[in-house]
Amino acid sequence: MLPFTCILLICILGSVSSFARATFNLSLPHQHPDPESVVQDVQRRLNVSLSRRQVLSVTEKDQCLTGNPIDDCWRCDPNWYNNRQRLADCSIGFAQGTLGGKGGQIYTVTDSSDNDPANPKPGTLRHAVIQNEPLWIIFSTNMVIKLKHELIFNSYKTVDGRGANVHITGNGCLTLQYVSHVIIHNIHVHHCKPSGNTDIASSPTHVGWRGRSDGDGISIFGSQKIWIDHCSLSYCTDGLVDAIMGSTGITISNNYFSHHDEVMLLGHDDRYLPDSGMQVTIAFNHFGQALVQRMPRCRRGYIHVVNNDFTAWEMYAIGGSANPTINSQGNRYTAPGDPNAKEVTKRVETDEKEWTDWNWRTDGDIMVNGAYFVPSGAVLSAQYAKASSVEPKSAALIEQVTFNAGVFGEAREETGGFSNPGYTGGGGTTNTGNAGSGDDGNYYGMIFGSGAPPPLLSTSTASIFLSLLIILILYSITNEGALPSLLLL
Repeated sequence: MLPFTCILLICILGSVSSFARATFNLSLPHQHPDPESVVQDVQRRLNVSLSRRQVLSVTEKDQCLTGNPIDDCWRCDPNWYNNRQRLADCSIGFAQGTLGGKGGQIYTVTDSSDNDPANPKPGTLRHAVIQNEPLWIIFSTNMVIKLKHELIFNSYKTVDGRGANVHITGNGCLTLQYVSHVIIHNIHVHHCKPSGNTDIASSPTHVGWRGRSDGDGISIFGSQKIWIDHCSLSYCTDGLVDAIMGSTGITISNNYFSHHDEVMLLGHDDRYLPDSGMQVTIAFNHFGQALVQRMPRCRRGYIHVVNNDFTAWEMYAIGGSANPTINSQGNRYTAPGDPNAKEVTKRVETDEKEWTDWNWRTDGDIMVNGAYFVPSGAVLSAQYAKASSVEPKSAALIEQVTFNAGVFGEAREETGGFSNPGYTGGGGTTNTGNAGSGDDGNYYGMIFGSGAPPPLLSTSTASIFLSLLIILILYSITNEGALPSLLLL
């Protein structure tokens, strides 16, 4: 029976290997195999835009070129309004290649109401974002869309607010769950509250029960190739932008964040291994007034923070746990007046002996008002050495490349007019349509659409399975190759 035991052992080991790869594989869809090359490409594009601007006359500079490689990609086209989909070619960083609704039809939102989330009315934003085909979604006029419940996106959508003043507020706000290739551009998102415990459509043919959501401005859950650009976000109950549960291939650029506590969360849980494949570019954003912390707060993954303007914070700017890679290049960090809050960085609930080898680097950053960044990683790893091989542009140019952060041509601050779930304030608002009102939402555990991936097995389930296999092997060896009687039935 000994040969049989050997055969059994080989088969089991092969099964365990396949199982382990399936369970613990940290390679996510659209995860880039060489994140440092993405960092280099961002710097190359910035250098090209700034160099092009420098050789032009003052008059030409004033017309369009700013040195911001995203804006310079499309804003210099006088016919951009009729060539909107060119925007999809302008993404940088880890979301580069995000298609959004490119190649699809233009869908014009004409109705700001949101009266029936389970059966949305044609012409509404909710009806547009749940369609199965690629769509480039624009707006017929200025509007305030007060959501009754969270707005659930389907894949291959662009929400393009250029040419209109569009506010999204209310219950739930924007949910991107198990989707890919979504662009959200030039939209105000604010005063988002928890909502749910109701049926909500996620496609033209699927309506599902949703638990209570967290009240994020934009929630990215198990999704890839997501680009959030030129939005203004403030006053939400939970995060302004949260990306969790194996999300990757994300760029958050040219946005204006203000009036919020926990601004941005990247990573679900210290123990959630798939988030090690998370890759996020945070570029050309302005972190503005009345922010407290999490700009971002990272778990695992590779986070490139480049050429942002951090006006101030109350606790810290960049935090993390579970050994994320933080590559901070060419940012301006302006510390608050509080002498106890000058540090840019925070290792969250982690002893120093654990984080001394974490790869957190500052390169070309400008520190203002006593701000200081605590780097870690005693020896430059090959990964970081390659990442920083292209010197970032000086942070002295920050005002130039972040000048238009937020929604184009609109006030960055949301002043009054909306009830605020996290701050004092009040008042009502007018709406250009019949926006619905709603009651209170959690997307956890809900999967929408037939294309949603199966949930990953937890590490505890894997441990139980492996333990049973080990017991089986030991039983077979100690009994000279005999199988348990149960397996012989």
